[in-house]
Amino acid sequence: MVLKLWEQQYGPLAENSLNLLVSDVGCEKGRLEACLLQNESFGRRSSISGLQLTLDPVAMSNSQDSTNLLKGDKCKPTEYTKVKNMLLDLQNRRYIAQSKDKTFDEKMVLKKILIDQMFNYFDSDSNGLVDTNELSQILVQQRNIKCSLQQNDAFILLVSVYVIPKLKKVVQLSLPEDQKLSITAATVGQSAVLSCAIQGTLRPPIIWKRNNVILNSLDLEDINDFGDDGSLYITKVTTTHMGNYTCYADGYDKLYQTHILQVNVPPVIRVYPESQAREPGVTASLRCHAEGIPNPQLGWLKNGIDITPKLSKQLTLQANGSEVHISNVRYEDTGAYTCIAKNEAGVDEDISSLFVEDSARKTLANILWREQGLGIGNMFYVFYEDGIKVIQPVECEFQRHIKPSEKLLGFQDEVCPKADADPVQQCVWATAVNVKDKFIYVSQPTLDRVLIVDVQSQKVVQAVSTDPVPVKLHYDKSHDQVWVLSWGNMEKNSPTLQVITQASGSVSHHTIHTQPVGNQFDRVDDFFIPATTLIINHIRFGFILHKDEPVLQKIDLETMSYIKTISLKDYNCIPQSLAYTHLGGYFFICCKPDTTGAVLPQLIVDSVTDSVIGYNGDVTGTPHISPDGHYLVSIDDGKGLMRIQSITMRGEIQDAFDIHTNLHISDVAFQPSFTEAHQYNVYCSSSTQTDVLFVELSSGKVKMVKSLKEPVKAGEWPWNSKNRLIKDSGLFGQYLMTPSKESLFILDGRLNKLNCEITEVERGNTVIWVGEA
Repeated sequence: MVLKLWEQQYGPLAENSLNLLVSDVGCEKGRLEACLLQNESFGRRSSISGLQLTLDPVAMSNSQDSTNLLKGDKCKPTEYTKVKNMLLDLQNRRYIAQSKDKTFDEKMVLKKILIDQMFNYFDSDSNGLVDTNELSQILVQQRNIKCSLQQNDAFILLVSVYVIPKLKKVVQLSLPEDQKLSITAATVGQSAVLSCAIQGTLRPPIIWKRNNVILNSLDLEDINDFGDDGSLYITKVTTTHMGNYTCYADGYDKLYQTHILQVNVPPVIRVYPESQAREPGVTASLRCHAEGIPNPQLGWLKNGIDITPKLSKQLTLQANGSEVHISNVRYEDTGAYTCIAKNEAGVDEDISSLFVEDSARKTLANILWREQGLGIGNMFYVFYEDGIKVIQPVECEFQRHIKPSEKLLGFQDEVCPKADADPVQQCVWATAVNVKDKFIYVSQPTLDRVLIVDVQSQKVVQAVSTDPVPVKLHYDKSHDQVWVLSWGNMEKNSPTLQVITQASGSVSHHTIHTQPVGNQFDRVDDFFIPATTLIINHIRFGFILHKDEPVLQKIDLETMSYIKTISLKDYNCIPQSLAYTHLGGYFFICCKPDTTGAVLPQLIVDSVTDSVIGYNGDVTGTPHISPDGHYLVSIDDGKGLMRIQSITMRGEIQDAFDIHTNLHISDVAFQPSFTEAHQYNVYCSSSTQTDVLFVELSSGKVKMVKSLKEPVKAGEWPWNSKNRLIKDSGLFGQYLMTPSKESLFILDGRLNKLNCEITEVERGNTVIWVGEA
């Protein structure tokens, strides 16, 4: 048909033009002529039999005969498309040659004229439809060419013709200037609809992208419904969904609309202490920590009345209102102090009670109240060669010493049985995890087991057998299970993953294996499960890293089975460590150095699409995320560089600022700021030196805590790369602990100095903090 119109206006197509078509399409000349002309003279032919009359590439690709449009024809659909495009280009050149001084818009009009001519050629009764009768008449005139309507249509609309390649640019689309950027706010847990404002009478389907990944083609359970109106529907909004989305009409990506999805989260609040008793004349402090999106505003009531009008030198608010500080307390300061947190998404509150009583008076308050650090909670548990020590950090006092020879509660097994080759009975520990402040699970790699310590009784109550050499534990709070990575042997060539379920239950525990990949366990190198936060209390997926493989294996934590592989091969990245922020749902991946020793930048994976979206700029090193998800701290030991990036409430990853250090950082611990609400500090221990580095993340302020003695040598600590641990003391704790080779050091994070040293604790490099249950 295109050729027919060409011949009517410009005469027969020259033989050299046919040769050009043949060479460009790539078909053999004789076969292409047979496809197009059915062995008739090209110059006399008035129509192209291979040209689909709907001219609809979608219909063409869906047709059952799309790979063989004519009987015996071996031309591919792409070849036909190329022929059509070449013929249309030839026609366009003729028009353009005649309209060199015309504007682009006028050229578009000329293309539209051609479409109208093509359609009117078939629409003999001019009713705007081409039905089978009209088509039959044309076919009879054109010597019974075997063509038909596609997809069993009863007729062809003019709009069907407008999807011809090369002519589709005649579609007129518009986007109001004030709608190029759209901001939508949604509350977590609710649904959200993003509507594309691009309009046009012949608008093609709308395409949606996130981080340059097309969403329409992905089978996402929480993002769907790309309906006729082109809207994007998110069934249950989470913080991972926040960020930028773009929409455009298919084939017209230069005209696009950007949607910023802002996800609001109602405040979640914690106060400390829940209750306290003080004698008259001393100081009392009541603290409040709240998280939400946006950051909540804090306020305090005393017995239901706002305390703001009563503020004085004696009663002050500190750290942006997150702490009530009462100096020289009096009897009338007794009361219920309510912290209230508000933001756009909601309100939360909690009560901290203060009792001011003489020490001689035994009231219910005195009986219920437990002095900070003197109960079973708020303790460091240190696992070292001579057993387990329970340490109260305020006065640096031992509360309990569990000896290696002590028997498990109700069993004959000892905590650390004496090995035949050992001159003295001693313990070997690897890692430990806190399970809801009720139990501590700790691995004994040389005994192929995990011990369970009961916090209430401060006794070892159970030993759980594992595969050989258990080295890494992780508590998955969402599913109340402890994950165990075992090496199989010290050469790490038979690694396995096991899970202990019902971890917080007072039941007899055992391990179960995760599903292997290809019935092989020996590929597991490490695993990563994101931590829960105050506002994110459920984690559904984790990742397993395979030895020397450029992939991440996504695993369902509930079924403990593999569900997807994310390839990193295009980036030549064998993953070494990961960190995750719920703000935008990004995983930051540190890759192992390549074969030349070169260190690659971190990769970023979007958890919404499970797609690699590129490098994290030029940031290298091991990633660590602050508990609120707002700071990414990356440690590149080779470059002596710490890089700190903030992540906004909209999930935007900001540029890094650098801190140069030759400390050779071993481990990091985050601690909420004592001077600013909604901020964190980080402490870094050294694998070779005697100092600890302090960094205020909001400002980059740096300080060193010095003279903490030498750590255990890296070669003497084979279980992981953290030969000098540093452990914080929870959401409200002001103390941190870091071991040296033969001592323990307790730091005061509020005062930013050393609190005390505890000597004669050898190889105490496994430490757990237990708060108030």
